[in-house]
Amino acid sequence: MNKPLVTLTSDFGIQTQGCGIMKAVVLEINPNANVVHLMHGLPDFDISTAARTMETVSTIQVGFHVCVVDPGVGTRRKGIAIKTKRGDYLIGPDNGVLIPATNILGGCEKVVELSNPKYMKHPVSPIFHGRDVFSPAAGHLSVGVPVEEFGEELKFEDLVRAPYEEAIVKKDQLEAKVIHINKFGSLHLNVLASAWDQFGVAKKVSLKFQNTEIEVPFVKTFGKVPKNNSLIMEDDYGRIEVAINMGSFAETYHVSAGDKCLIKKV
Repeated sequence: MNKPLVTLTSDFGIQTQGCGIMKAVVLEINPNANVVHLMHGLPDFDISTAARTMETVSTIQVGFHVCVVDPGVGTRRKGIAIKTKRGDYLIGPDNGVLIPATNILGGCEKVVELSNPKYMKHPVSPIFHGRDVFSPAAGHLSVGVPVEEFGEELKFEDLVRAPYEEAIVKKDQLEAKVIHINKFGSLHLNVLASAWDQFGVAKKVSLKFQNTEIEVPFVKTFGKVPKNNSLIMEDDYGRIEVAINMGSFAETYHVSAGDKCLIKKV
């Protein structure tokens, strides 16, 4: 790669100095890197939303992707780098945040603990591993340092589990979960588009939440239903989304991230 892609994602406040400092650390190691701020300002400590965000790198070129949503920073939790079968490297804490993206990117080829001090920024702060451990790892990987140099190889199955599993597909229903609610109040479910195709919905489904059950049409985009009407569709990153055209589904039906959603054919 002449200009390898490095992305940065965090729950830091937008435009806080930590975002710029992590970019500067990468560029100090690899001035040719193309550093992109994928997303900052994620909900505080929200590993599920962060994991969902990391999945979206599947729609861009292969790169080195750092995620700093790390409520366990400075504790015994490991820092890790995962080499995926697509060729990307995912770098961050071992708290489950990188697992869904790994699966979306073809699975894990190798994972190591980030324990070699040679590839850290010193002194290493116990509360800012984004600057001192994860960003340096991305920089060094992007200039060709083999992942094996960073520390002991780990077993993928021994890592902390993902914050969500994939939906359970049955003949007449999908057992799903809300994994993210965006700024418009739309729900993103743990249902892959491929699982939706397997489920075989034609025109309409029933959605059952804890206190609500409604029928919604399956459409291609928001404008296929009148304003303030509900819908279900494939989102722009390979999962299923529930929304209201020009409204908030989450507020209207009092749905929260983590809620279960039972989907049945109508």
